[in-house]
Amino acid sequence: MSTPARHPRTSSRPLPATALRRRFVAAALAATFTIGVASGCTVSGAIIDLPNSCGPAQNTKSASTDAGAADKPADPGLPAQALTPSGPIQQPTAPGTTTMTSPFGPRWGTAHNGTDFAGPVGTPIYAALDGNVAAAGATGEGPGVGFENWVVIDSVVDNRPVSTVYGHMWPDGIHVKPGQSVKAGDHIADIGNAGGSTGPHLHFEYYEGGKMQGGTAVDPMTKLGGASAPSGQVAGGPSSNIDLVAASKPVDCGKGFGSAGGGDLKPGSVPPEFEEWFRKAGSLCPQISPALLAADTKAESGFRAVVSPAGAKGYTQFMDPTWVVYGKDDDGNGTTSQGDVGDAVMAQGRYFCEIARQVDGWIADGSVTGDPLSLYIASYNAGEFAIKNAGGMPSGGDYTSETQPYVQRVLSFIPEFEQPGARGEFTPSNGGGSDVVDAAREYLGAPYVWGGGGAGGPTGGGFDCSGLTQYAYARATAGKNMLPRTSEEQWTVGTEIPMSEAKPGDLVFGAWESTGPGHVGIYAGDGQMVHAPTTGDVVKQAPVQADMRARRM
Repeated sequence: MSTPARHPRTSSRPLPATALRRRFVAAALAATFTIGVASGCTVSGAIIDLPNSCGPAQNTKSASTDAGAADKPADPGLPAQALTPSGPIQQPTAPGTTTMTSPFGPRWGTAHNGTDFAGPVGTPIYAALDGNVAAAGATGEGPGVGFENWVVIDSVVDNRPVSTVYGHMWPDGIHVKPGQSVKAGDHIADIGNAGGSTGPHLHFEYYEGGKMQGGTAVDPMTKLGGASAPSGQVAGGPSSNIDLVAASKPVDCGKGFGSAGGGDLKPGSVPPEFEEWFRKAGSLCPQISPALLAADTKAESGFRAVVSPAGAKGYTQFMDPTWVVYGKDDDGNGTTSQGDVGDAVMAQGRYFCEIARQVDGWIADGSVTGDPLSLYIASYNAGEFAIKNAGGMPSGGDYTSETQPYVQRVLSFIPEFEQPGARGEFTPSNGGGSDVVDAAREYLGAPYVWGGGGAGGPTGGGFDCSGLTQYAYARATAGKNMLPRTSEEQWTVGTEIPMSEAKPGDLVFGAWESTGPGHVGIYAGDGQMVHAPTTGDVVKQAPVQADMRARRM
């Protein structure tokens, strides 16, 4: 070869120092969201004036060392204000601008203490409650770690201290300062992609007792259900203020992954042990699809855990230094290994998302030109800085003989794994019940995701039960018949009919509780329904459950 190999996972030659530094700084992709909490009642100049709760009001700096730079004292021009009870909570983003992509609870072997709302970089973030800014800026964890940058707002709700936390903004995307008084609906920041983030999103936390005061993180969705849009923001429709909220009584409150995309994989097109992981990894950021990851794995290893002559390992062919950055124990078996399908594919997804972030930025600033997808693939083979240095697709030497054919090979494999119509391409014929069934069937095989889906299609890689039904009706009727978001709310629409009279397109409800149905599906005829059953399962056609009742929309 006339030029050195540049493959960041297969080359036996050292990576350029700049690339190595970048990748190790980017260890955020393997980090967890762990932020220290401080004792006491006041932080960063924010005064909590609550009799019988935290003691006398103070204006002292938090003793927490973990909060680091976020615990900067307020600017002299921003004197701390005593907290007064907040008005009603509002959504932290405007309707239609973000999608709930990862809920509160266990995730990837650690505690996910908030809810993620994915949206483009620069999407406005609004204060959810009235209060004082307790922290704004760097968390002190260092570049690429945790939130990296955040805003913490202390408030009073029901005569108790609470904090709302907003994470992952870029430094220039924070518009408030410690000590500043804010109102619910104030524009406080913009969505970024800093710290331990696989894609641009707002990480939103709600702490009862206060974040810095040793309080308890609670599921934000229990507070945001039914919350109004931020002040001054126009909702997209009568139910838009609940689009961020999952069905409140699903069959199983499972956990989702990333953003829309998991349903794009053609069912049965990959070895069974890979399917779940391609769906999850292909949902981490909007630029990367499960079909791309499957095509790339086929090109790299043919779905075999192999070791290349250069020392690249596993199904997705990582060199050890790069694996240190992107590899995690995603399958939860106690080891992090290139030979574990889940670990390998999730690392592949994280690396591709970081590539996409870099390449998209270069395209935006004009330093790189070309087809983004082709450049992502070329970067996976040759390294991002080969693309940066070339200003686009590199050529000459190994780039011409290895990288360019590699790109074409991966692109040619993608249709083999891509699910036709999985990006919402279904076209209704007459808006009738058969169209509702057909729209739902377009996503057979897409994973169940708690809170997933809505009128626009899958989110978090899939659907929950009422997200699927809302999508199917919206799609079949070209948006004219917009169902509410939850199964209980959908039960209030239309007219109940005997199950014996159900026709394709009617909704069928089950899992009954005192508050109403906890599950909903779409009747498909002959005693069958199309539904998103439960965590670990996929959208499927199955027999109607015994306790179900029918409703015609």
